[in-house]
Amino acid sequence: MEIYGEKVVLRPFSLEDAEGFFRYASNPNVGPIAGWKPHESVEESRKIIEDIFLKATSWTIRMKNEPEKIIGAIGLEEDRLRPDMKSREIGYSLDEAYWGRGIMTEACKLVISYAFTEMQVDILSICTSPDNGRSQGVIKKCGFHYDGRMRKIYHTYTGEDRDSLVYSLLPDEWKKML
Repeated sequence: MEIYGEKVVLRPFSLEDAEGFFRYASNPNVGPIAGWKPHESVEESRKIIEDIFLKATSWTIRMKNEPEKIIGAIGLEEDRLRPDMKSREIGYSLDEAYWGRGIMTEACKLVISYAFTEMQVDILSICTSPDNGRSQGVIKKCGFHYDGRMRKIYHTYTGEDRDSLVYSLLPDEWKKML
């Protein structure tokens, strides 16, 4: 299901999106801050789409005025911290050329609305690196509440065990923001 916002359109991922995904996911400034390595080939991007994005509820992020160009990804995965609840964890990435324009905040708010209205989740979560200030800004603008810091919970592609800042949002808190 496509989701339309003011500036962005979210389209479900397909294997045909591999080249567009690779174009921005190969940038060394995008993945490492989130703990994943820059993509080395279109085939690697295709495999990630197949193994991760097609198994989750996920979308490509595109500008309404450039609907053929993939500039990011956003998805709702199983919440690894709340496996027995009706919960989802939001994950996202964005082409560096589009940072600082409010695009990810808009995309995240669209996905939050989808999760609470269409999926009827009881809680949403987001985890981010203590060093990822941009992501923390999006999280706060979307109304998430800080739950705490989990030490050594995320194993990065470099072999480092990293802390994560954990945030959550309940349906009632989201409704108050509308």
